[in-house]
Amino acid sequence: MIRLSRLADYGVVLMTHIAGDAERPCAAHAVAAATRIPEPTVSKVLKALSRHGLLESHRGVNGGYTLARAPSEISVTEIIAAVDGPIAMTECLDADGGACSLETFCPTRGSWLKINNAIRQALDEISLADMIAPTLLFPPPAAPGERRRLIS
Repeated sequence: MIRLSRLADYGVVLMTHIAGDAERPCAAHAVAAATRIPEPTVSKVLKALSRHGLLESHRGVNGGYTLARAPSEISVTEIIAAVDGPIAMTECLDADGGACSLETFCPTRGSWLKINNAIRQALDEISLADMIAPTLLFPPPAAPGERRRLIS
């Protein structure tokens, strides 16, 4: 199973929350309460997002975090990379060069690179603005007497 780390998932949740209240700085404790993510974890993730230029930190009584750019200018890839590092499906595609002893003669490395690039491109095309836009997971129920056409 391919899955984001919990911290990267939290990063996306926290960024969507902050983007939804972009008018004023969001304090870590308020973000933690609103998202129900433990405050120490929220603080850790917000600091990472700030270090990578996605959030700006504001000190003082009315301080907190605000987006560094418009939601439409921040990609999901950037959020994930700020928390987890560069997206890499396998160790040989990691920015560190990987630790695979088979890398030099691996017959699948090129295919993994193609897959990695496709996933990264898909995540690059989804902005924070897309993440906060309401989505409809299920169509509304049909009105009485209305027939639905199934899409095959």
